[in-house]
Amino acid sequence: MSTDSSRSSLSSHSTGPDNSGVTRFPTAVYADRLTRAARFAGRAGLDGLLVTPGPDLRYLVGSRADSFERLTCLVVPADGNPPSVVLPRLELASLGDSAVGDLGLPVHDWVDGVDPYELVSSLLPESPRTAVTDAMPALHLVPLARRFGTVPVLATGVLRELRMIKDDAEIEALRRAGAAIDRVHARMGEWLRPGRTEAEVARDITDAILAEGHTEAAFVIVGSGPHGADPHHEVSDRVVEAGDVVVIDIGGPVEPGYNSDSTRTYVLGEPEAEVARQCAVLEAAQRAAVDAVRPGVTAESVDAAARDVLAEAGLAEVFVHRTGHGIGLSVHEEPYIVAGNEITLEPGMAFSIEPGIYFRGRWGARIEDIVVVTADGCEPMNRRPHGLTVLPG
Repeated sequence: MSTDSSRSSLSSHSTGPDNSGVTRFPTAVYADRLTRAARFAGRAGLDGLLVTPGPDLRYLVGSRADSFERLTCLVVPADGNPPSVVLPRLELASLGDSAVGDLGLPVHDWVDGVDPYELVSSLLPESPRTAVTDAMPALHLVPLARRFGTVPVLATGVLRELRMIKDDAEIEALRRAGAAIDRVHARMGEWLRPGRTEAEVARDITDAILAEGHTEAAFVIVGSGPHGADPHHEVSDRVVEAGDVVVIDIGGPVEPGYNSDSTRTYVLGEPEAEVARQCAVLEAAQRAAVDAVRPGVTAESVDAAARDVLAEAGLAEVFVHRTGHGIGLSVHEEPYIVAGNEITLEPGMAFSIEPGIYFRGRWGARIEDIVVVTADGCEPMNRRPHGLTVLPG
């Protein structure tokens, strides 16, 4: 059921409360993305893309709709026909802040009792070859596969080609995100001190992340003492002690949805000589990886640049994860900076450089910047000092 009145009521909202004044990009940006997505789908031998709520939907039309048991789906045909949106009538308001109205996309709304999967099917050829976003719930994937008579493939390979290369507006958003999280790290001495729990420190950090321009704190890791040896530790009621090495990994989105992610390592009081030495090696490894970034090199070569420095110092076994991950509308996305990833870096790719060292039961350290590949190297989005930061013990 297509409703022109529904489409015309979807107004443009391109300003918002954060310091950028932008909650989505100009409509022309989304029109270009949709055109390229359809073209890439055709090149991949597909009849269309099916995109449910999540980062891919936000990328293509600026929609922040959520996924529920009722199907919301952007249908992007590969044959040049206009994309359409299928969604429950009661969720029409969820498109209000998106570019759907300004783009003039047909909206097929449905009510309970109507088969939304049949609506999607009607917008594509019979027995279509489709790809679905990796955020599509199985709740919707299984009925669609039954309707089409074949299981769709993942659209990751098609959309990755679009989302990996950031345009100027996306890079500017990442700059603002990086500067905002840098301002939070600059204030760490206000909160991180002996006698406070990790959870108390994290609450203050969360408040600061919001105050400095993020729309939310996507994650806050306060890994003190032995907890710093767990790369994915979040927070606990452990009381921070004098002499602790503390890993602080924090980030979140700024409008229009692009994320910060930065890690620095602190010590409460003067560090032991061995801790200082090993953190200096980690700093050199992180710098070597940043220096290795430029167009034409592989993602795995950047990982190797960090790993080789640590290996030479006998620390290879305590570096237990990849060197980095892509970032944008998702905190973790393509490209991944890891051994075995032979993808060639191109200008506009954005990702973290974050080697770490972890001594189980004792302490850990990590240094993380977001960088964007430029024509002759890279631009770091984070500018805070990289070395072990000494705070009062």
